[in-house]
Amino acid sequence: MAGSIKKRPFYGKQTQEISAYEAPHREIAKKAAAEGIVLLKNENQVLPLKKGSKVALFGAGATHMIKGGTGSGDVNEREAVSVYRGLSDAGFEITTKEWIEEYDRIYAQARLSWREDIWEKVKEDKRDKGMAFFLTYSANPFHMPDGPAITATEADTAIYIVSRVAGEGADRSPEKGDWFLTDSEREAMDQVCALYKNVILAVNTGGLMDLSFTEEYENIRGILQVVQPGMEGGNAFADVVSGRVTPGGKLTDTWAKRYEDYPNAATFSHMNGNVKQEKYEEGIYVGYRYFDSFEVPVRYGFGYGLSYTEFRLETVQTGVEEGCITAEVKVTNTGSAYSGREVAQIYVSAPVGELEKEYRRLCGFAKTSVLAPGESEILKIRIPVSLMASYDASAAEWVLEEGVYGLWAGNSLAGSRLTALFTLEERKVLMKTRNICPLKEELAELSVPEEKRLARYQEMLETGRRLGVPQIGMDLSQIETEVVGDGDWKEPDDEAARIVKGLTVEQLIQLAAGDPGKGQGSNLGGAGISVSGSAGETSMAAYDQGVANIVLADGPAGLRLNQVYTVKAGRVQVPPLEAGMEHGFLCRDLVYEGTKYYQYCTAIPVGTLLAQSWDEKLIEEVGAMIGEEMDMFGVTLWLAPGMNIHRNPLCGRNFEYYSEDPLISGKIAAAMTRGVQSRPGCGTTIKHFACNNQEDNRMGSDSILSERALREIYLKGFETAVRESRPMSIMTSYNLINGVHAANCYDICTQTARREWGFDGVIMTDWTTTMAGDDCTASGCMRAGNDLVMPGSASDHENMKKELEQGTLTEETLRGCITRLVRVILRSGLYE
Repeated sequence: MAGSIKKRPFYGKQTQEISAYEAPHREIAKKAAAEGIVLLKNENQVLPLKKGSKVALFGAGATHMIKGGTGSGDVNEREAVSVYRGLSDAGFEITTKEWIEEYDRIYAQARLSWREDIWEKVKEDKRDKGMAFFLTYSANPFHMPDGPAITATEADTAIYIVSRVAGEGADRSPEKGDWFLTDSEREAMDQVCALYKNVILAVNTGGLMDLSFTEEYENIRGILQVVQPGMEGGNAFADVVSGRVTPGGKLTDTWAKRYEDYPNAATFSHMNGNVKQEKYEEGIYVGYRYFDSFEVPVRYGFGYGLSYTEFRLETVQTGVEEGCITAEVKVTNTGSAYSGREVAQIYVSAPVGELEKEYRRLCGFAKTSVLAPGESEILKIRIPVSLMASYDASAAEWVLEEGVYGLWAGNSLAGSRLTALFTLEERKVLMKTRNICPLKEELAELSVPEEKRLARYQEMLETGRRLGVPQIGMDLSQIETEVVGDGDWKEPDDEAARIVKGLTVEQLIQLAAGDPGKGQGSNLGGAGISVSGSAGETSMAAYDQGVANIVLADGPAGLRLNQVYTVKAGRVQVPPLEAGMEHGFLCRDLVYEGTKYYQYCTAIPVGTLLAQSWDEKLIEEVGAMIGEEMDMFGVTLWLAPGMNIHRNPLCGRNFEYYSEDPLISGKIAAAMTRGVQSRPGCGTTIKHFACNNQEDNRMGSDSILSERALREIYLKGFETAVRESRPMSIMTSYNLINGVHAANCYDICTQTARREWGFDGVIMTDWTTTMAGDDCTASGCMRAGNDLVMPGSASDHENMKKELEQGTLTEETLRGCITRLVRVILRSGLYE
């Protein structure tokens, strides 16, 4: 039985003094950033730099490194450490202080001009003020200004940091200033490379960018991908550059030689002029699955990343046990100077059969501890055979086709070597289910010619025989075929169900749609009242019946709360949406009335950088830290992690997401969830469910794809997260899937998440999903099993009342949704 509901305090503190939690939390953020930075190039061992050496520092990111994305992914941290400060504190002598000071002046003026432009555009916009601001802000991102001329200094080595702002609401373009360098950046690069013997390039961007220019400068000897590293980015960068931390990050995306090399380059988002329909014609060939299967050369491959030391990987044992393939990989640091960590990656090739398959698929990975020179560690990796299965849409089943499966081990996809062959004598059906999300039109998908697939398969078999790799039988006869999705679905008769049975229909309607009664309005991601700056909260309509109102806060790079808020006459004062973004820089004439409270949250690295650590234990540690801050600031659900697939590098929101691969996306999300939910009463919200792979027209875009691609690529990561970590919540996406809004899609919300995966939490909409038109409604959400419409509006309530009266929404369905919501609320930390 839940106890009485706790009375909420005013969160934060009334002084700006540093709290005890801040230093250790910043240390975790710094560690996570350093572990995720990828060393792409290190010619002549230009890195690490000798401590105390002279360094010329240039580029927009020198003092204004972009810590994270804009919009809901922003965090109002106490401060962000610049690269200039990080390197200076690490003992390096920066020889370009005058250049940096001049750039700071240029930057400050550019920010003021940008703000004025935003204000003017908002003033002319006739939409709701909060909506007008958010949409204008999203569509007009700040562009880093050009710097002063590059000059020679007494340093031999220069570091140039190229930076790009990333944010939600708009996709990127293959143009100068985004995918490509600007003319002024090229000019700066010419000057830097002409004046300095050694040049180190740091890529501070939310997603990939063109690096073909690096081929033109022989003295760009080092390249680091730092993505957007959070508030401790400058210190983490200094740790890697100085050798205090040996880089151990690995790419979670394929870095193509040219943008045109990506399979959907010409049709993605706005590229073909059609943002209403997005045809996933590449099918299962996403990311490395395309490049590897079609043998397209790449700049930097999936799983790639250098170190300051060298490692030898040996597969010492392979086998089959309890429905899993097992591999033991011995990793030895063969270097002589630096300790470091390495990632063992396991890929599997499936036999050529009735179902066309990618050539190799990531099926497992593990990361070593820090190994000193000469030290070894054996990593034991278990691969459930379900990860090797393919989906046969014609029979609605997950199947392993008969034939030989190749096991590849290495420290990257390109570096992996065939280490074992597993033979399955008979076709094995692992799961029978139901078809979902049917296509409503023909879709031509990419295909590798069968003769090419057969030739590579035979080549693999011959390589295995030539190398004498172990050949192992795979007997799966003891595994019973699981049948899911059949039979009636019944909610448990628990405390939540008993509470909801006693609620009136009016209370059910109120609980189903946020709490617009508190004046939250439709502010995107800034509708919370109880916790200032939170994204929203649930209704207090059943408070007297023991149903608390829970607070939801944005992520996924930390908690996005207002840094400052006030209390007047015992009530939290509601600031404008602008106060919660860019540290309030975009607020006009903001006057604080009442007693001030301060909330300082930790800005962690963005999702891509976290995933590049390939370190589940570290991500759990980061999650536990976030959970502690959630508890401290009264937040029950964190609207993170974001785990959509990097289908194309121009997606404006890729920085929030982990990878082009569903396994690492699911594993990292599961680790984050375990960490957050180790804090009693705190939960994650995995998002955006599903196929939210573009930002242009995100509320009206129709993702058109085959069921097989949907299940194997775009749902698989969510499935892994649900099965391995039991997140409290899932957030649906804005887009349509084969003509049906995700928020109104029974097939993914109920059939897939609940019946197939056993998800037992609450499913909610993204903010204002039901305000974009009549084809996505609150009642439609309830029928789909989407339990909570956020942030909630009077129109949502009216829609449910109308459809209840008409009989198109049943009271039983509505009670089921609210039962699931109340069940999560009872798991919160709001009870004595």
